[in-house]
Amino acid sequence: MIPVVAIIGRPNVGKSTLFNQLAKKNIAIVDDLPGVTRDRNYLEVTYDNKPFILVDTGGFDPFDDDKLSAIVKEHAQIAAEEADVIVFLMDGQTGLHHSDEEVHRIIQRSNRKVYYAVNKLEKEKERGNVFEFYSLGVDRIFAVSAKNNIGINDLFDEVTEDFQEDKEADKGLNETVVAIVGRPNVGKSSIINKIVGKDRFIVSDIAGTTRDSVDTLFKYNNRSIRIIDTAGIRRKSRISFKLEKYSVITALRSINASDLTVLLLNAEDGVTSQDMKLASQIFDRKKACIIAVNKWDLIEKENKSYENFVKKVRDDLSFMDFAPVIPVSALTGQRVRKILDLILEIGETYKKRVPTSVFNKKLMEIYARSPSPKNRRNKTRLYYGTQVKSSPPIFKIFTNNPGSFPEHYLKYLERSIREEFELNGVPVCLQFASRKCEE
Repeated sequence: MIPVVAIIGRPNVGKSTLFNQLAKKNIAIVDDLPGVTRDRNYLEVTYDNKPFILVDTGGFDPFDDDKLSAIVKEHAQIAAEEADVIVFLMDGQTGLHHSDEEVHRIIQRSNRKVYYAVNKLEKEKERGNVFEFYSLGVDRIFAVSAKNNIGINDLFDEVTEDFQEDKEADKGLNETVVAIVGRPNVGKSSIINKIVGKDRFIVSDIAGTTRDSVDTLFKYNNRSIRIIDTAGIRRKSRISFKLEKYSVITALRSINASDLTVLLLNAEDGVTSQDMKLASQIFDRKKACIIAVNKWDLIEKENKSYENFVKKVRDDLSFMDFAPVIPVSALTGQRVRKILDLILEIGETYKKRVPTSVFNKKLMEIYARSPSPKNRRNKTRLYYGTQVKSSPPIFKIFTNNPGSFPEHYLKYLERSIREEFELNGVPVCLQFASRKCEE
């Protein structure tokens, strides 16, 4: 699985600034007020062609002096448990703090790789401040300035030295890897029990019972399916400072490792904001998807209630229009077998290859039915296209005007290609390349 790198440290040492520097985006709040990061941020980034999940920890009240030391300690414990690598960031302007020493003692007891860095050393004459921190007894401390991007490359050259470069996962063609994700208490373990046919997982009404991802490999219709059960995701305002706080990271790792993700919703709640955020993670990673709505047996049925409910889910998750929606019941087993059938069907589709000649013929038919709205003015032409990758299917289309296609037309092409080649449940990825117009 993709490694997780957690940046830890006391308030106002520059964790968010370092996070932004590596992410190349201002997605973490940066402010001089200590503790403005009320929650942790996480993002999949690539450094030197090596992908990993970067975590910026936070989420504590710096003005509560009685709790500060305990919360800093707890963050260090969380990072030590859940991260593969820890970057321990300290402040070169204020010097070594007793909280730094407390965190150091905690992470020394972990079996994680730890890299120590002293931040805010912008000026050459300030680099000597780093020597105070060697009293911690560590072999190497990096002098950095996250704000000015000084020393960051040296630090992350070391951090990522043993990480794997970004290559296509070598998953067996006869095995479909499935991640089951969703908020706590939507019934993930219960669904898996029904799918697998035995009580492999503990089923409890207490949200968050499943903390770790556990793989289950089994056969269905002579085909191998590997299911990853993931910890639930609470609403941010309700995430405690316990290990459950990192359950979203567990879900991201499972999504990354999968071919197909089953997004499990609660029929009684409908689509919540956290469901939407989780769906966006699946969409961003271009994974095949099934949207399963559990506890359908608890919904009072009326005329067309099934159609209306599915339509509401479709409206709320419109960007996931490629994913089939199935109301199910883990309690009664209603439509659970349909999930298995779809897993096999979509798993094959996700790895599908379309011959170039066949794709070109259909592409030209699609374009002829409805040319780009800017075609007449800009003389936009499509020359040919080819599938350059599977899992997910990526098609490269050569045109004289790659930037001329509006968003709604791109969606038309995606939907049409999906329908023509029966790519149900699979995101269609289009790339456009320039080629000069030949008169």
